Amino acid sequence: MNFLSIFVIIPLLTLLALYFARNRKQINLIAATGATLLFILSGILTYLYLHERAMGNDSLMLFRADVLWYAPFNIYYSVGVDGVSVAMLILTSIIVFTGVFASWRIEPLPKEFFLWFFLLSSGVYGFFISIDLFSMFMFYEIALIPMYLLIGIWGTGRKEYSAMKLTLMLMGGSALLLLSILGIYYFSGGDTMNLLEIAQRHIPVEVQRYLFPLTFMGFGVLGALFPFHTWSPDGHASAPTAVSMLHAGVLMKLGGYGAFRVAIYLMPEAAHEQAWIFLILTGISVIYGAFSAVVQTDLKYINAYSSVSHCGLVLFAILMMNETAMTGAVMQMLSHGLMTALFFALIGMIYGRTHTRLITEMGGLMKIMPFLGVSYVIAGLASLGLPGLSGFVAEMTIFVGAFQESGTLHRILTIVAVTSIVITAVYILRVVGKILYGKVQNPQHETLSDATWWERISVVTLIIAIVALGSLPLWISDMIQNSIMPIVGKLMAAL
Repeated sequence: MNFLSIFVIIPLLTLLALYFARNRKQINLIAATGATLLFILSGILTYLYLHERAMGNDSLMLFRADVLWYAPFNIYYSVGVDGVSVAMLILTSIIVFTGVFASWRIEPLPKEFFLWFFLLSSGVYGFFISIDLFSMFMFYEIALIPMYLLIGIWGTGRKEYSAMKLTLMLMGGSALLLLSILGIYYFSGGDTMNLLEIAQRHIPVEVQRYLFPLTFMGFGVLGALFPFHTWSPDGHASAPTAVSMLHAGVLMKLGGYGAFRVAIYLMPEAAHEQAWIFLILTGISVIYGAFSAVVQTDLKYINAYSSVSHCGLVLFAILMMNETAMTGAVMQMLSHGLMTALFFALIGMIYGRTHTRLITEMGGLMKIMPFLGVSYVIAGLASLGLPGLSGFVAEMTIFVGAFQESGTLHRILTIVAVTSIVITAVYILRVVGKILYGKVQNPQHETLSDATWWERISVVTLIIAIVALGSLPLWISDMIQNSIMPIVGKLMAAL
């Protein structure tokens, strides 16, 4: 029994308990209990991790466990965490906790919804703690498969089309990943799938040139890498609120996390050679997503295209391959995860009352539902990078790190990426002005209610996290930076 395994076991135990639930009250109580336990455990893990580091434990991964699964291929259930993994577990626990309360009145089939929701979260937790390529891939698939049913059954709009499009494109990325993992296993010696052991070896450069693009694109599909991003807007727009929160807030981060944990770390020579290609693609993602958000009129599509832009920044920073930029990439994963979850939660709450997501059909909502209105403004300010909120810290770290690179292409693409801040301000301020201020477009909206107590729990938790990350970033940035140093060291040695 390993402490980290509890993060996988609790969602599975929650599934089992949900199976025996007989009414809505029991379903909600069980789901809230499971999510709260995970939330508390992430806090305990953070404390234990920081304590171990303070005591001088300089192991690459802490809380290790290795259990043999399949002897012929030397596959182990291997888990461990560094600062980046801990940060991702904190993010996941916050999104799962707030997602449960945002789905307090989900219909139809609430039991089945939470069953699939917690199975998905189990896969996400397992992915972030895995240090074996096979177990990482297995948990990656567990995290992806429930999305089809969660969108296809509980979604809105063209939900069947969106669910199928998302599933097919992400499965295509998984096929690339499976090929790359098998290649890494074979060409690193064919006797281990442990990430740390493979990192001590050297995959031939001529092999890296083929495996690196497969790996980066495989993870990049989930990270909304251009031109493989097209599943994202449709998937987010059709998904139910909590699924949009978990998908945009956490699941898309599997792409960025895997890109630097596997592609960059294990194949540094090819990363240096081919980074310029993917830098151009990520630069396009950043600008294309921002401009696409400007012309949308559906609140969910606006936030979905915004996610393409912000997740493009994550991959963009990773490809800069220096300590500052990669720290900024992880900070951006945290920041975007929190603020996009807040956006999707608020959009779902507004839609549940107005029955529309079109900004042209809304107006004057601030005086009708002031709590939701103020919360939406806070989310918007975080998205456009207001100092004191999480977006500012993350984006500034990325751009400072990007400007450290002296290459002409790096500087040009960084300048292009910086312009996304201005574009983001345009669509955020436009939306806030349209839906919250001015005249009420629909007289029926004047009788709408403000947020309920369970909705306030979800929203306030996310706002506190956004403010905390923006106001007190040093402890978590130091934790991340210390964990990135071994990867950066290997990249420097490969020059």
